[in-house]
Amino acid sequence: MELLVKLPDMNIKEDEIKLLLAIKLYEDGIVSLGKAAEIAGYSERAFAEVLIHRGVSPLKYEETNLDEELRNA
Repeated sequence: MELLVKLPDMNIKEDEIKLLLAIKLYEDGIVSLGKAAEIAGYSERAFAEVLIHRGVSPLKYEETNLDEELRNA
């Protein structure tokens, strides 16, 4: 999918916009870590490191799965 978005003149590079979009889509649960990394143009590992640096957990657990994992630990 290709998307053309017209933005006002800003002092921000296209790569940074892609990264910010990928982070937000991942944070909101719209895309997986792998897909977000692809959008941003990073490997999954590099993208996970960026998330950590920005205070976003690269691990997503649904509450029910986390409870079950804790019971099984």
